[in-house]
Amino acid sequence: MAKMADGTPLLSAGTLRVLADKLYEKRKNAAREVEAVIRGLVAQQDHDKISSLIHLLVHDFALSPQSNHRKGGLIGLAAATMGLGAEAAQHLEKIIPPVLNSFTDQDSRVRYYACEALYNIAKVTRGDLVLFFNDIFDALCKLSADSEPSVQQAAHLLDRLVKDIVTESDQFSIEEFIPLLRERMNVLNPFVRQFLVGWITVLDSVPDIDMLGFLPDFLDGLFNMLSDNSHEIRQQADSALAEFLQEIKNAPSVDYGKMAEILVHRASSPDEFTRLTSFTWLNEFVKLSGEQLVPYYADILGAILPAISDKEEKIRMVAKETNEELRTVKAEPSEGFDIGAVLVIARRELGSDWEDTRLEALRWIALLLDRHRTEVLSFLDDIFPALLSSLSDTSDEVVCLVLEVQACIAGDAQHFHRLMVFLVHKFKIEQTLLEKRGTLALRRLCTLLDAQRVYRELATIFEGEADLEFATIMVQALNLILLTAPELAEMRSLLKQSLLNPAGRDLFVSLSASWNHSPIATVSLCLLAQAYHHASSVIQSLGESDINVNLLVQVDKLVRLLETPTFAYLRLQLLEPGRYPSLLKTLYGLLMLLPQQSAAFKILRTRLKTVPSQTFMHMQPALPPSEFPGLSAIRRTASAGGYSQILSHIPTIQSSSTTSEDGERSSDSTNGSLGINFAAQLKQFEYMQHQHHLYQSQNRPPRRTLTPPPAQNGHHPSRTSDDVADSIRRTRAASQVRIPQRTSWRS
Repeated sequence: MAKMADGTPLLSAGTLRVLADKLYEKRKNAAREVEAVIRGLVAQQDHDKISSLIHLLVHDFALSPQSNHRKGGLIGLAAATMGLGAEAAQHLEKIIPPVLNSFTDQDSRVRYYACEALYNIAKVTRGDLVLFFNDIFDALCKLSADSEPSVQQAAHLLDRLVKDIVTESDQFSIEEFIPLLRERMNVLNPFVRQFLVGWITVLDSVPDIDMLGFLPDFLDGLFNMLSDNSHEIRQQADSALAEFLQEIKNAPSVDYGKMAEILVHRASSPDEFTRLTSFTWLNEFVKLSGEQLVPYYADILGAILPAISDKEEKIRMVAKETNEELRTVKAEPSEGFDIGAVLVIARRELGSDWEDTRLEALRWIALLLDRHRTEVLSFLDDIFPALLSSLSDTSDEVVCLVLEVQACIAGDAQHFHRLMVFLVHKFKIEQTLLEKRGTLALRRLCTLLDAQRVYRELATIFEGEADLEFATIMVQALNLILLTAPELAEMRSLLKQSLLNPAGRDLFVSLSASWNHSPIATVSLCLLAQAYHHASSVIQSLGESDINVNLLVQVDKLVRLLETPTFAYLRLQLLEPGRYPSLLKTLYGLLMLLPQQSAAFKILRTRLKTVPSQTFMHMQPALPPSEFPGLSAIRRTASAGGYSQILSHIPTIQSSSTTSEDGERSSDSTNGSLGINFAAQLKQFEYMQHQHHLYQSQNRPPRRTLTPPPAQNGHHPSRTSDDVADSIRRTRAASQVRIPQRTSWRS
């Protein structure tokens, strides 16, 4: 027990007994006596006795196992502090710890009196209390979640007083406080969160405290509170964030990088309000930061691209706006712009379930190609497979944009060849891609890369293709596009000049070798090039091979194509059969290949019936009608419907200039106009067909052909093999005669 110098106790036995009384009023009276004794000792400047009395109050009362003693010790320590007055600062190290220790006492009344005691101590010591701020803050943080309402209320009053003291003090160290705040920000208790937001707001309002500089340390915690179940906490956190964002806008210098990482992380939150706030901040950061965020652009883009397809409209709008802001920044690798990382993000988002996200990913690749072509091409092996896979996308817009990116890559000859090879390989291994996207892909590439260049490259590839069945399908697809696509109109016009124009001749020759995979594609090419004599020779050579359903399907398509605007010139040439006998012979050859009950047979027969036979005489004024011995036979046979005999009556008529309708100098010459060796062309065709015959002998199951687009002016050139096969069966049933497999049309 603390005693005076003469041995007299500092506190009487009665005071010590009352200080531990269960009644508050009695303890309060004893505390007044403690205060009086302390004041006397202060007047005597006897700090040793003061320390002894404080030691007594701490160890015999505040740390006692008896709750009433602990209550008395707390009120006694508060009274001692009041008695010390201005001298209290030097004894606070002994007074504060036991009081704070009582904040976690099992007895709620002890915790309440601990708050009361510290409140009274704080009123006396004011700024000196700031030295113990972290300990007091930690204790209050825990007490704010107390289960007893009276304790919470007492803690709230104490908290308000401490805030006032801190805002007035010049001894407060924000640097020492931030680590504690950062640690507490992850607490989920709503009362603690409310306590923390309150302190952040108060400290931010103090001009001398730079909370903005430490914002990255507790920003994540504030964003985490935006998804709290309590509306009040969400509102407080949002208000605090809004205030900080406004400060960022007005601040001359801000560390955007660390905060950008936090925002990117929170942008993927399942909570809509958190995501919206994150993107709002990112949007402002991109506008404000300039080059500071360049090293973080890949991460930001990784958050923005998925959000472009967010289910919440507000988020979509902010994400799109931020994306556009990013696109306007012309960053360089020397500034920390990681092109490879951005390409990784774009490639990843090509697999997104959302169309808008995939489109933006492609636009980023296109943008990087435009600005940093060399660097992007160095990552080509990484992005090219993903681009090819995107050709299978369900969206036509995505596919078209993929093709634009690929066309941009293919600007160089090396990459152009690689694109064509990869594209052909993709069509080969994915039959569904060829059927669903083949026509779109090929037409788009022709528009973007020059149709002639595309067709010449593909022709070279298919000329050496080992899979003859696949080569046939692709050639048929290319041929159909060539004959119908508006994008290839210029190329068709050039091919029409093949016998007159060196450029047309070169194009015809470059295509013909690969077109030989498909007999009817070869005939189509000849009709387009007006090489009618060669077309007739090709058809005649077919009589020595098997006429199968696939061939008849192709003939059916060609006949229907002949009725489209593409071949209007050909139909007009039928007005002059004397000038174009090989054309007439070619068309009758096609007619002879078709089953008589098929629709295509009827279409072509109707067209040939309109050919004016008297034109023979008008076109050859130098020769009298008597020199046309087959003319009357043609008329009789045509009127009688005996088309199988017509070809033998069509003469090879030469004009006075000795140039045939094919541009050949004579009907049996080997070299055509401008050096086209049609005799060699025919041998090449026959050799290719022989290779196909050997290939088919392996009895491989046939592939389905590429579904063609609708032809011009509403014509539909496509018919299924089942339609033609049905026509064959009906023809056989009507005539009771088997269709010959080998027929010679040679006259």
